[in-house]
Amino acid sequence: MREKLRRTVLAISLAAGLTAPVQAGLSPAERHFVDSVVQHHDLNQLWVEHLLENARHDDSIIEAISRPAEAMPWHRYRRIFLTDRRIAEGVAYWHDNEKLLNRVEQEFGVPPQVITAIIGIETLYGTNMGRHRVIDALKTLGFGYPKRAEFFREELEHFLLLSRHEGFDPLVPVGSYAGAMGKPQFISSSYRAYAVDYDEDGRRDLWHSDADVIASIGNYLSEHGWRRGEPVAQRVDGDPADLARLDTGGSKPDRTVAEFLRRGIIVPDTAPEPDQRAVLVGLEQENAREYWLGYDNFYAITRYNHSNLYAMAVHQLSEAIHVQRTVKKVTQ
Repeated sequence: MREKLRRTVLAISLAAGLTAPVQAGLSPAERHFVDSVVQHHDLNQLWVEHLLENARHDDSIIEAISRPAEAMPWHRYRRIFLTDRRIAEGVAYWHDNEKLLNRVEQEFGVPPQVITAIIGIETLYGTNMGRHRVIDALKTLGFGYPKRAEFFREELEHFLLLSRHEGFDPLVPVGSYAGAMGKPQFISSSYRAYAVDYDEDGRRDLWHSDADVIASIGNYLSEHGWRRGEPVAQRVDGDPADLARLDTGGSKPDRTVAEFLRRGIIVPDTAPEPDQRAVLVGLEQENAREYWLGYDNFYAITRYNHSNLYAMAVHQLSEAIHVQRTVKKVTQ
């Protein structure tokens, strides 16, 4: 069977002029990549060469990754995602997928509003899933962006394996400038590791199946430490100098709530258990910094996107969606 496939690919390649000239068109780094993935994963060499030859380098991708939204101050970043439209459409998405969201919450412990907010932030509920071919993004960044080339070459390897497993043409999918895909914008390694065939149709479809999308996000957060029923984050106060000293810029909870309270942090609302671990998160407003305690669930969200701004946007959008949905139900 394998030899038959090899002869078929070779015949197609000969017809398209994709034999020796293809190999000659690859850079040394690309040739090394081809040899490595072919050796380690039993992929067809001509197929991989053909894919790399047909993937395009795109300078706009380099420009986009060099100016990510997460580099903005919080007050500007927040305005992108905490919009009336994103909140209202989040309420509608929750309504349309209520049974699925409830089922996923029961299984994975992640509340409907959090999953909804992630889909809203990532792709505006599936209306903006990206405009770059995934293979173009991964080739461009894997061989033209030295700062993170190794990471994106690994993602390209995962993408080829994903296409083989899921049965799609790797020259077709479109996603973000970083190669993220579908409504939840999973990168290839996350797609392979955490995507779920929740509608049991034999495919893990993160573009068209809301069941697969919702369950995959729930599974991802659960696997990254989400704790059922626990808070995400809480606004706090205190002496500005003390707050500044305790703000390490990190995401991972590194002290207990009891320790923060001993150091002068004021929790306006009811504080969690004293042994609950937290991290102090400073956010830049226009005239000052505001501070929040981020708990284990906050950290779990940062595993989706390694940014405190992102996790806080998810938290605040989820809360806004929950409030508006509650108000709408009461007034109906």
